[in-house]
Amino acid sequence: QPRQHLVSALTMAEKHRRDVLWEVRCLEQALEPLALPLILLKGAAYVIADLPASRGRTFGDIDILVPRAAIRDVERCLAAAGWRPSPVDRWDERFYREWMHQIPPMVHAYRDTIVDVHHTIVPPTARVKLSPSKLLETARPVANRPNVFTLGPAEMIVHSATHLFNEGEFGRSLRDLTDLDLLLRHFGSVPDFWPSLLARTEELDLLRPVFYALRYTQRILGTPVPDHVANAAGKRGPAGVRLRVMDALFERALAAEDLEDPDRSVSAARFMLYIRGHYLRLPPRLLLPHLVRKAALRGKA
Repeated sequence: QPRQHLVSALTMAEKHRRDVLWEVRCLEQALEPLALPLILLKGAAYVIADLPASRGRTFGDIDILVPRAAIRDVERCLAAAGWRPSPVDRWDERFYREWMHQIPPMVHAYRDTIVDVHHTIVPPTARVKLSPSKLLETARPVANRPNVFTLGPAEMIVHSATHLFNEGEFGRSLRDLTDLDLLLRHFGSVPDFWPSLLARTEELDLLRPVFYALRYTQRILGTPVPDHVANAAGKRGPAGVRLRVMDALFERALAAEDLEDPDRSVSAARFMLYIRGHYLRLPPRLLLPHLVRKAALRGKA
């Protein structure tokens, strides 16, 4: 019986991989009039580049990165190909358009496939001020697909770490941590990867989430990270009591993903990290009304 479940899961994962490759081709065709490179992020990037992190991995949407100035044109082309903006109220529409790093998800009218259109990887309102051009300029083409691109190895790690450790969402946290483990193991064997990772995280001012990524992949999954890299990243991380608090929060949130009835300490850890994620992304003048609105909507559900 366990074998049947595993065979079924592998069959579904293979079908998902084929579906993703088909959707990427559809996106290529939809955006062809704009003459823009199709830059894929996270799961779709792992699949198109055939990285170890793609093996058996499933995900709900395809993330793409485009210049912010091209957002309206991208939406127009996607709409012509069948993708429609997901319905959101006026607050969420403004929340996405003005304050977030992506627009509202677009859903295909017939296939129900979801595309998330990003113009950067951290919100413009975040405390970290990242120049999107620094990501766009390092994108690299996929073999035999000259118009399909992924981020470079270091930038993939930075994006995955930022997504997991700065956004406060832990619904698929163990999968995201496994992504980081597989990416680090794969790219870590490439000469000059580790110095490049440290240099890029410094340049992008995102060493803190990468510090957490290196720390918890090591502690939970045994990821081989060179000591000098861990020590260099640790100089930008918290220390003392603050680090012990973050260890307690993250290790509970990361390791307890699939518990059907998590204990109160896990729920409390996730709640505090949820608030922390919003604090990192929004200034107080936006954070307070947003959280109040979220709480009110949750109370009505």
